[in-house]
Amino acid sequence: QVQLVESGGGLVQPGGSLRLSCAGSGIIFSTAVMGWYRQAPGKQRELVASMPSVGSIKYADFVKGRFSASRDNAKNTAFLQMNSLKPEDTAVYYCKAGVSRFGNWYEYWGQGTQVTVSS
Repeated sequence: QVQLVESGGGLVQPGGSLRLSCAGSGIIFSTAVMGWYRQAPGKQRELVASMPSVGSIKYADFVKGRFSASRDNAKNTAFLQMNSLKPEDTAVYYCKAGVSRFGNWYEYWGQGTQVTVSS
């Protein structure tokens, strides 16, 4: 069974930092496309960062220069370093893994972790 477990969310003041982690099991990270998404109340889920198995990491414009995504394939873990946080960054943040098996595409999501930026 594929499972993604997220941690690191919480309450932080504007300008502060948080580091999110995504620990996976049941898949090999080196074969997977990893991504971070977020969804605020009443808003559509949006891409934060995409990490292909091969190639450069792509970031949404609203986090460029502030957020940094990374992955450790040997430890089946992905990270999202969040700096200079703003109130508008408040959302549930999700980790996603995409893999190909027998010509079919499968996507797996973590349960999400709440990030609240407020003074």
